[in-house]
Amino acid sequence: MASVTLKGNPVTLAGTPLKAGDAAPDFKLQSNALEDVTLANSAGKYRIIAAVPSLDTPVCSMETKKFNEEAAKLSNTQVYVVSTDLPFGQKRWCGAEGVSNVAALSDHRTAEFGKSYGVLIQGGGLDRCFCRAIFVVDPDGKLAHVEYVSEIANEPDYAKAIAAVK
Repeated sequence: MASVTLKGNPVTLAGTPLKAGDAAPDFKLQSNALEDVTLANSAGKYRIIAAVPSLDTPVCSMETKKFNEEAAKLSNTQVYVVSTDLPFGQKRWCGAEGVSNVAALSDHRTAEFGKSYGVLIQGGGLDRCFCRAIFVVDPDGKLAHVEYVSEIANEPDYAKAIAAVK
C-alpha cells in the first residue's frame, strides 16, 4: 500500500499500488469531448499519466500547466491528466488556462482507473478523488516509472517522469 498523506494526515487508497516493470492496467476514461479513451488509443507511444485530485486546485493547476509545457517538447509521447472532475469542468479549465498539449480525462463514471492504479481515495474530505501520482507507460505497455507523491499537497518529481520517456 502506498503511504500517502493530505496535509500530514494519512489517506486510505483503494486498489494495489503499481511499480515500475508492471504491465500498465487498461482503462476506459472519458475525454472532455465525452468520448471514451483507453490505453490502446495511444499504443506505440510513451504515455505520461498524471493522476490528480482536481484541476481546480492550485497544485494540480501548476502540475498540469508544467506537463502541458513539457508535452510540447516531447516526441512520441501522449500526456494524460486524470481526475474525477466532470469532463465539462475539465474542458472549461483547459480552455481558460490555454492547456492544449495534454488530454484531460475523467474517471467520474466508475472510478475503475482509480482502483486499478491504486490512487482512489476512500473516505475523508477527498473521498472518490485521486491522490497525486505519476505513471510513465512505455510503448510496449509496461510501467517505466511510478511515483505516488507522499504528500498530496506537493508536486511530483517532473524530472524523473520526463527522463523516463527520453
